[in-house]
Amino acid sequence: MQKMRLIKLIALWAVLLGFHFGAASQELASAPSAAASAISAAVVPVPAPTHPSLAAQSSINSADTAWMLTSTALVLLMTLPGIALFYGGMIRRKNFINTLASVVAIAAVVTLLWFAVGYSVAFTPGNLWWGGADRLWFVGLDYLKDTGQVAVSYIAPNLPESVFAMFQLSFAIITAALVVGAVVERMLFSALLWFIGLWSVLVYAPIAHWVWEPGGWLAQMGVLDFAGGSVVHINAGVTGLVCAYALGPRKGYGREPFQPFNLGLTMVGAGLLWVGWFGFNAGSALAADGRAGLAMAVTQIAAAAGAFFWMMGEWVVRGRPSLLGLCSGVVAGLVAITPAAGFVTPRAALLIGAVAGLACYWGTTSLKRMLNADDSLDVFGVHGIGGIVGSLLTGVLASKSISGMQGQLMVQLAGVVIVVLYSGVMSALLLWITKVWVGLRVDETSEQTGLDISLHREQLGT
Repeated sequence: MQKMRLIKLIALWAVLLGFHFGAASQELASAPSAAASAISAAVVPVPAPTHPSLAAQSSINSADTAWMLTSTALVLLMTLPGIALFYGGMIRRKNFINTLASVVAIAAVVTLLWFAVGYSVAFTPGNLWWGGADRLWFVGLDYLKDTGQVAVSYIAPNLPESVFAMFQLSFAIITAALVVGAVVERMLFSALLWFIGLWSVLVYAPIAHWVWEPGGWLAQMGVLDFAGGSVVHINAGVTGLVCAYALGPRKGYGREPFQPFNLGLTMVGAGLLWVGWFGFNAGSALAADGRAGLAMAVTQIAAAAGAFFWMMGEWVVRGRPSLLGLCSGVVAGLVAITPAAGFVTPRAALLIGAVAGLACYWGTTSLKRMLNADDSLDVFGVHGIGGIVGSLLTGVLASKSISGMQGQLMVQLAGVVIVVLYSGVMSALLLWITKVWVGLRVDETSEQTGLDISLHREQLGT
């Protein structure tokens, strides 16, 4: 069985390498014309580019580039080790290593697929639904020292395109890693990687294209999503819920106490998420400017409001606040402000965070019982509900004086519904394919033993 899986994996990479060499040949053939275009551009004024292109190194804004390099590192820090510790502290000790391994492996798989396919699908011109092939295998992401030129994206012409591609990669990684919270303690490691690999190319990249590439159909509709309310959080939340249904509940769920391994690690993970989110939201301004500063301010306010109002809701309902509730409230506020961060005032951010704190508390308690799904670490309750709340409130509270764009509630609602339906249906289809291909769930003995030992032959020291 393991040999067959290895053969399948080798075959997949052989196909991808074929694309690589074909794209490389095309790049060599087009190099003279690219140089000619650069010479012409120096002589004759041209309109703003609508495709990736070469630009003079002198046109790059150093301050913006430095901020975006920092933001990229901050967002990657949210996953490694932020999400890993946040999730790892909440599950049982016997599955801690598997949870960390899942996050690290997803970061590797998504990086390779983004490099090969995902970036080109998401952020190059194609049609309303799918990007082009201009940047397969990062072909064309050039830095030409001798001629003083560097590749830039038409979306962020102030930055080297390599920086823009890496920033967007950090979003693709964390979105995929969020799904781990819905499947921990029972999913086959191989199944998780096959599913996430397919999902990153066929679900995440197209939705990113729809919303963030200027020619995408949701962008054309006027859907506002500054940093990923729909692309990241609704997408991951719905996928997590579908995965929870497909896998079924953990053994003993609802009958046995599932004690968190170490809530101290969860708090450290939440803190890394909070700090990293400044790169997530303020970095999405794609410049070191006033909008980035505003995005940072509203992010802090919404996170604090989410934590405070989740705590108050829990205090009223259960008679006590909890550290886990505070950490979850922080994330709820951060999730909800994400689509709105570059469009709203600080006062609006307070409202968004407060609503999200209460709504996500409801999503992880009453709504979770109604849905009857073992979404282990409440990916849908926090990210799905928080993303929906934030996306809809963006349509109500977006300030035209800040962004030049007017929020439209019905357009935002349409965007939410489209992402929910596409993410849900495609995730179900890809889970079915994965189940046929390698299976989905570990056997009962492995689950009872714990995935650290049964899948990795590793365990925490005493």
